[in-house]
Amino acid sequence: MTQPCRHCGAPLEIPFVDLGFAPPSNAYLDPADLSRPEVTYPLRVLACGTCRLVQTEDFAEADALFADDYAYFSSTSQSWLNHAARYAEMITRRLGLGADSHVIEVASNDGYLLRNFVAAGIPCLGVEPTEGTADAARVLGIPVEQAFFGEALAKTLEPADLIAGNNVFAHVPDINDFTAGLRTALKPDGVVTLEFPHLLRLVAEAQFDTIYHEHFSYLSLFAVERILGAAGLRVFDIETLDTHGGSLRIYACHAGAAHADRPSVAEMRETEAEAGIDTDAFYAAFQSRADAIKDGVLRFLLDARAEGARVAGYGAAAKGNTLLNYAGIRPDLLPFVCDAAPSKIGRLLPGSHIPIRAPSALREAPPDYVLILPWNLTAEIRAQLADLEASGTRFVTAIPSLQVLG
Repeated sequence: MTQPCRHCGAPLEIPFVDLGFAPPSNAYLDPADLSRPEVTYPLRVLACGTCRLVQTEDFAEADALFADDYAYFSSTSQSWLNHAARYAEMITRRLGLGADSHVIEVASNDGYLLRNFVAAGIPCLGVEPTEGTADAARVLGIPVEQAFFGEALAKTLEPADLIAGNNVFAHVPDINDFTAGLRTALKPDGVVTLEFPHLLRLVAEAQFDTIYHEHFSYLSLFAVERILGAAGLRVFDIETLDTHGGSLRIYACHAGAAHADRPSVAEMRETEAEAGIDTDAFYAAFQSRADAIKDGVLRFLLDARAEGARVAGYGAAAKGNTLLNYAGIRPDLLPFVCDAAPSKIGRLLPGSHIPIRAPSALREAPPDYVLILPWNLTAEIRAQLADLEASGTRFVTAIPSLQVLG
């Protein structure tokens, strides 16, 4: 039976990409888990021919994807902390936020963003469903409502001058209820900012590894304006960002609010239209490009093993898990992956069962190559491992095509 679009209800009939079967990308394993079955789900993505929302088929429940042992902590990345601090300073100035204001962040994680508002004396609230990250935020003095955000919860919250949602809009299974919650929790002249990876960049650079079960939707301005508009919200400004391989930050308000539309909105509409985002052809070639990337990284690892070269991975990121599982890469080709997050060290990547070690393992036995899995953080990771590069280790990225750096 054809699945209906999770926004407009039209039948989903345009295939985008099929990445086989995989476990949830953040379902890291302990060694004892290897003696138990591991649950996998189909990872197939379709596009709606009506509203153009690109979305996963529904197989996994949100509460299974964002469990209490969810291992992603935003503060692990210094570049992301810097990004959050710059945003907080900018939006405080732009909206004139102060001690009489109220800020809500949806999916506040470990307090990576709201810590800046606490430091500035601006009242705020985080909404975060995962226990470990919520507890980490509370340690920083940030009040957190531990729950999934939606319209029912929004009715219980103090209305906000600013609602921020960074990389959450793509993560919600009921995108209409979530959007209704934004409307409900927003003051009449308040502002919502949402950051999300831009579908245009995902397609242009074949970023298929950003597809995983926790990402229910893959967003364009075309689709987002329709989703927000149906809830009585209006996009009035847009910024393009380099984060997560190329993102949009949209500014939205109530449809009748006084915020004037900026030229950036019309400009992005035109950019997407020129790319053909409202045509079926835009979605047609993505599968073959994903397959070419898979073949390229496999070929590299097989050649490295044949030559006796030592390869390690860096960054136990969700996007890396998509790549490794789709390519069928296991410890025989990639013996271990290093990561700085204490919550991941000593565990195993889901599906591939590749061990996660501390970054110190790279210096104890420097490899010939380091495969950087979170390629969007390549500059930051190369800077952290500059001593390895100086001694001869070379870095490798797989997206949008295999590159050996240095």
